[in-house]
Amino acid sequence: PPPGVCGAEQADPGLFLLEEKVAGDWARASVTYICGFVSMCFFSSSLQVIKVYNEDNTSRAVEVPTDITARDICQLFVMKNHCIDDHSWTLFEHLSHLGIERTIEDHESVMEVLSGWGVDTDSRLYFRKNYAKYEFFNKPLDFFPDHMVSLSSETNGIMNHSQLIQTFLNSSTCPEIHGYLHAKEQGRKSWKKFYFVLRRSGLYFSNKGTSKEPRHLQFIAEFSDGDVYTLLSAKKIHGAPTDYGFCVKSTKRGSPRDLKLLCADDEQTRTCWVTAMRLFKVQSPLNTCSILGTGTCSRSLRSISENSLVAMDFSGHKSRVIENPSEALSVAVEEGLSWRRKSCHRLSSHGSPSTSQSPMSNIALHMAQPWFHSKLSRDEAHRLITQQGLIDGVFLLRDSQSNPKTFVLSLCHTQRIKHFQILPVDDEGDLFYSLDDGHTRFTDLIQLVEFYQLNRGVLPCKLKHHCARVTL
Repeated sequence: PPPGVCGAEQADPGLFLLEEKVAGDWARASVTYICGFVSMCFFSSSLQVIKVYNEDNTSRAVEVPTDITARDICQLFVMKNHCIDDHSWTLFEHLSHLGIERTIEDHESVMEVLSGWGVDTDSRLYFRKNYAKYEFFNKPLDFFPDHMVSLSSETNGIMNHSQLIQTFLNSSTCPEIHGYLHAKEQGRKSWKKFYFVLRRSGLYFSNKGTSKEPRHLQFIAEFSDGDVYTLLSAKKIHGAPTDYGFCVKSTKRGSPRDLKLLCADDEQTRTCWVTAMRLFKVQSPLNTCSILGTGTCSRSLRSISENSLVAMDFSGHKSRVIENPSEALSVAVEEGLSWRRKSCHRLSSHGSPSTSQSPMSNIALHMAQPWFHSKLSRDEAHRLITQQGLIDGVFLLRDSQSNPKTFVLSLCHTQRIKHFQILPVDDEGDLFYSLDDGHTRFTDLIQLVEFYQLNRGVLPCKLKHHCARVTL
């Protein structure tokens, strides 16, 4: 190769002598060598090693192209871990030195994110579930309360599911988000409450009550060169009045002094502001659905089909729809009893059939399930569910810390996490588990989870999404 190409100034001069003396095959061979060498240099310069962490802080280093996106990284780890790709796997940017983190959108370049990190900062990429990432496309009306959204005059203030989505994706009719937030004053430790207004042009606060007149609105931040993050410990680290903190951080500056720190009074309010800022961050509104992630429309269709479930009777020669609610309930109870009788023939932990489930068999059955998290405290369960998305139906099962013989179901509903005790029931030597004081009994925890995935029962909602941990 000629001098100056990929360090060829140290190349063996014999190659050039052969090329001068011999024509034909030798010349072609030398040209092939040069092309292969340059190609190898090109590909090696377009790859970079990055490190990705999971919830237990174990990490894995992978070599990826420099133009890789967050979606590509997620698909890579989904494939390596043989997970189901349901579009909830997410790459997070975690900045420990600032106490903040955010969802990296699927279309974003990972290398651009890494280029904004300081040399001496503790910054990490995390791979985990986030069921709330695109839940806005399924239930937009739940994300934006009426008192926080101002719609255009064309809509007359009345809007359904699909209209609200189209309004957010249309720059000409983009809604305005408004409400009170706590803000940390620049250079001070104190927080003050102001009336904020979010428009596509940026975030503003009013210096005169709830006035939206231009002369009373003061500009805070725009989203062309900034991202929205959640505060990991708003009270402890930043002295916020509540733990529902978030901030806007410039992509060019990473100093704590440059953060626009904000705090909401409750989780629903924070979710509304953060979701709206994520949507406003996208520069091309009409491409928001495709940019924020593929498959969201199909997820919406699946949620509609879930609401269309009906009770069916398959006992006769022809199947029929059960319209009487009382009959449907009695059929469900009978099906549950039949299910319980069949479960008595499951294999015990030693592989031999047993007519009743021993405690050791029950442990062996549920310990390997992805929704069971064993020695997890109440606070840790709360943190894990919050990390993986505060939407209806996110759940996990764990050992009870107060009573070693019982279990606890931790479930998210209306952006709140509730804990339900699963009690053991002894019926003439047979052990069952129940959430409703023995009225509905299950031979093991797997049966209990499967039942409440199909039936709400005494719970506020069905079990939909289990909190999963993966080993990278």
